Amino acid sequence: MSTDTKGQPVVSFFSRGRLAFRHFRWGRPFWAGLFVLTAGLPIAYFPYRNVTFGDLTIRMATTAGAGSLVIGILLVLLGLTIWFQPHVRIFAGVAAILLALVSLIVSNFGGFFVGFLFGMIGGAMSVAWLPGEQTTAAEGRDVGDREPPARASGTGSALAGFDAVAPERERDPGKGKDRAD
Repeated sequence: MSTDTKGQPVVSFFSRGRLAFRHFRWGRPFWAGLFVLTAGLPIAYFPYRNVTFGDLTIRMATTAGAGSLVIGILLVLLGLTIWFQPHVRIFAGVAAILLALVSLIVSNFGGFFVGFLFGMIGGAMSVAWLPGEQTTAAEGRDVGDREPPARASGTGSALAGFDAVAPERERDPGKGKDRAD
């Protein structure tokens, strides 16, 4: 008998789950969704809870409690929307920014500024995120060049293709010049 085992390597459920989660994260604005989702929690939580600092108890029992709950739930739903429908990330990001701004007035300074800051940062990250392109080794390679580094999906930058030239001028260089007609 031999101790050599020739066959397929055994991959655990943990490894498969970790790789599936990594693929899920890279294909969408994951951190933007997490920030927006997390922003809704303190905004909805603080108006319904007594906050105690030592002997000082702060109770926020106002009529704005319903508004705070609505804003918090909407931010959680927008965070889930950013995760599971990344094609509407710009709408969801702008809506999250607007709700975070409204929460300053309606919901105890935006959940004591924690929910406000998370909502603003997550909304901005969602608006700025672009999906990356998959590149192959043969694409864009000259003879003697090294292989270009492969970029993972979802790691694109909004400024990746920026070359300081208006796209209209590239298509039609004569457009907009002296019109004496």
